[in-house]
Amino acid sequence: MAEVITNGQDSGQGNQPQLVLQKIYVKDVSFEAPNAPQIFHEIDENDQPQVQLNLGQKATDLGNDLYEVVLSLTLTCTVGERTAYLAEVEQAGLFGIAGFNEADHAGIVGSYCPNLLFPYARQVISSLVLEGGFPPFLLQPINFDALYTEQQRRMAEGDEAPAMLNS
Repeated sequence: MAEVITNGQDSGQGNQPQLVLQKIYVKDVSFEAPNAPQIFHEIDENDQPQVQLNLGQKATDLGNDLYEVVLSLTLTCTVGERTAYLAEVEQAGLFGIAGFNEADHAGIVGSYCPNLLFPYARQVISSLVLEGGFPPFLLQPINFDALYTEQQRRMAEGDEAPAMLNS
C-alpha cells in the first residue's frame, strides 16, 4: 500500500522505515591482460585457467539518510604462473535508508544493498572478460546474507578480518 503525502505532510503513519534505491552506477572499472597475446595460445593448449574472486564492500554515510554502497569485485585468471587477465569493478548505488533500527540498518547496508548491486557488477565483469578476448565467464550467485552473518560472527569473536571469497 502506498503512503499518501498531502501538502508535505505524511498520512499520520509516523516514522515508517524507508528504503529507496536512487541510483546504480559504475564507480570504477579496470581490465588488464598483461601477457596478451601469448597467453591466448597458452590457454588453448596448456593448463586449465584458475580463477580467483576477491569481494569487498564499503558504505559511506552521505548525510540526510543517504548512503553510497560500493561493491568491489576483482577477478584474477591465471594460467600456470602467468596472469591471463585481471578484471575489476566497483559497482555503486545511492540508497535512501531511514527509520530502521540499528541492526536492520546494518543488515540492509551489509547484505541487501550488495545483493542488489551484484547482478550489475556481474554483467560488467562478464563483458570485460569477453571483450578482452577471453572465453565467457559467468560469476555464480553469491549469498550476501551468509557473508554478512559470518562477518557479524567474526566481529563478535573479535576477529575483524574481512571475509574474502575464492572460487
